[in-house]
Amino acid sequence: MKVVLLAGGFGTRISEESQFKPKPMIEIGGMPILWHIMKLYSFYGFHEFIICAGYKQEVIKEWFGDYFLHTSDVTFDFTKGNEVIVHKKHVEPWKVTVVDTGLNTMTGGRLKRIGRFLDGTFLMTYGDGVGDVNIQKLIEHHRLYRKLATLTAVQPEGRFGTMDLDGDYISSFREKSKNDSGWINGGFMVLEPEVFDYIKGDTIMFEREPLELLANEGQLVNYKHYGFWQCMDTLRDKQKLEALWASGSAPWKVWE
Repeated sequence: MKVVLLAGGFGTRISEESQFKPKPMIEIGGMPILWHIMKLYSFYGFHEFIICAGYKQEVIKEWFGDYFLHTSDVTFDFTKGNEVIVHKKHVEPWKVTVVDTGLNTMTGGRLKRIGRFLDGTFLMTYGDGVGDVNIQKLIEHHRLYRKLATLTAVQPEGRFGTMDLDGDYISSFREKSKNDSGWINGGFMVLEPEVFDYIKGDTIMFEREPLELLANEGQLVNYKHYGFWQCMDTLRDKQKLEALWASGSAPWKVWE
């Protein structure tokens, strides 16, 4: 089963860094958040990835092109005609296809453009969100219902504290809990190839018409994830993920 990663947007809300690179290539602990997402899928045995690139897509291609050298110990011997000696090889068991799906293409359009690389049920998520989602259980949930699409529903933590009101009085102040917020689309989807029939072209946002039609037809199932989930939408989000990684207890790091 192949994994599709949406990685083509402009990332305008984290422009402090996205002006130099695509948002999925912004680093957490020295590695792009895209790498963290791929490590999660790889932990569950899924090693073939299709990356839907767009904005600054050359950065993604160049990073993977140099990945072998980045993760190995290398000697450059200029006395022997620029001989390169690799001493320590560390490579992931990955097959990665990076596709330029257009600069201004919407998420649905990007997905439809890579349909030719897929031949059955596939996994899909966004290139800016991490979590300790159990991918195997997600797939089992999808197979149980036998519908066209399953998405992971999450309850994000609130950024601000909340007040409990009693009429015109404030009864207490407290930190906002997950129970105070509704469920949202957390990505980490399982999709059947028939979903391409719901995407008409480049201008279609997958989260709008296609998912709404699937929901109306009873073809969209949710998989509730009660564990950790965090998107990297702003610089504040990046700093939070950096702090968790630096602490040595990043919840999404399920691999060794």
